[in-house]
Amino acid sequence: MTVSLAIVGAGNRGSTYAGYALRSPDRARVVAVADPRDAHRTALADAHRVPAADRYDSWRALAARPRLADAIVLATPDREHAEPAARFAELGYHVLLEKPIAPTEAECTAVTEAAERTGVLLAVCHVLRYTRYTDAVKRYVETGALGRIVGVEHLEPVGWWHFAHSYVRGNWRRADTSSSSLLAKCCHDLDWLRYVVDDLPTRVSSVGGLHHFHPGNRPAGAAARCLDCPVESRCPYSAARFYRDCLADPQRHEWPLSVVTRDLTEAGVTAALRDGPYGRCVYAGGNDVADHQSVTVSFAGGATATLTMSAFTPAGHRRTRIMGTHGYLEGDGEQVSVTDFVTGATVTTDTRGGGADAGSGHGGGDMRLMAAFVEAVATGDRSAVRSGPRESLDSHRMAFAAERSRLAGGAPVDLTEPVSLV
Repeated sequence: MTVSLAIVGAGNRGSTYAGYALRSPDRARVVAVADPRDAHRTALADAHRVPAADRYDSWRALAARPRLADAIVLATPDREHAEPAARFAELGYHVLLEKPIAPTEAECTAVTEAAERTGVLLAVCHVLRYTRYTDAVKRYVETGALGRIVGVEHLEPVGWWHFAHSYVRGNWRRADTSSSSLLAKCCHDLDWLRYVVDDLPTRVSSVGGLHHFHPGNRPAGAAARCLDCPVESRCPYSAARFYRDCLADPQRHEWPLSVVTRDLTEAGVTAALRDGPYGRCVYAGGNDVADHQSVTVSFAGGATATLTMSAFTPAGHRRTRIMGTHGYLEGDGEQVSVTDFVTGATVTTDTRGGGADAGSGHGGGDMRLMAAFVEAVATGDRSAVRSGPRESLDSHRMAFAAERSRLAGGAPVDLTEPVSLV
């Protein structure tokens, strides 16, 4: 069976997931595209030879039609997830939903309830569960090589340029128009911890904040835009330098440069930096999300985990240490090393190409997720999809609790009260 897909949201993520159909045309095909932006809609629809009649300028226009595909890939902006996800579920579409589920806990719960009420498959794009790196970590945990997990340290090194691109100048710069940076960037990581520890989170605390990217740190004489700035050449966050470097590197054309402009010429990039949001000074962008945050999670079985999300790193793979009663695991996104406490020996597994940074398609996780979702839709066997709606809701509740704790000065938040679902 070839699974038919409708892509709702033709930006970077929607286009990435749609790309699975080009790689595996015998397994999936794109039959409709919905996006209010003409250029994005046309580019994706043309790439998949979608007829003009099945190109829609909004998700509502698509939802007004009788169901015309087996599944929806929903990759709209964060605040446009909940309503279309619930509506398409009611229409009988299976739903692949880009994370986060929604920017509020109530909306996340409503989407989960809609999926359970209608019986459709809802898979949230927790792509880190699908990497070869994660497979190796999970295998060591499940085989007992570490004994009982006592503690986990996990680092999400967002990267100075990635944070400036997405969370200072980009679509996720304000919590009131998108979500907290922890939810937007690290519901991936909280879900990963939930998956690896394989236990229910019971308590969360968090500290952090907007430490650097605010007007109080603006250099003397800095201009509102990098193209006009006399201190631009000395600034680590120069948009002029970064995006022109991206233009010279074809691997960066698809991301992040195509987010800035679809005119991938020097003149096109300059015009975008002159007039668009990506040319603004990082100290005057009106952003308000945390640029450094630490989260501590307690699990029902007694294990604890810490997650650190920071802008002030090179961009790269997540890094993890797992401390068990019989062994110790350390991973850098490419290799996993395990030290056995009986023998003292250390064994290293190479998962090269299986890391978890955005620049590598999440270490192959994007396409492995798509393969699992398409297989589940085609066969009706949902076991290939590694997280159900309730597990995804767990990870999102962790993120919401962490943000409440951060805003309350680090006070712990209890997660043991159950969520009522239909």
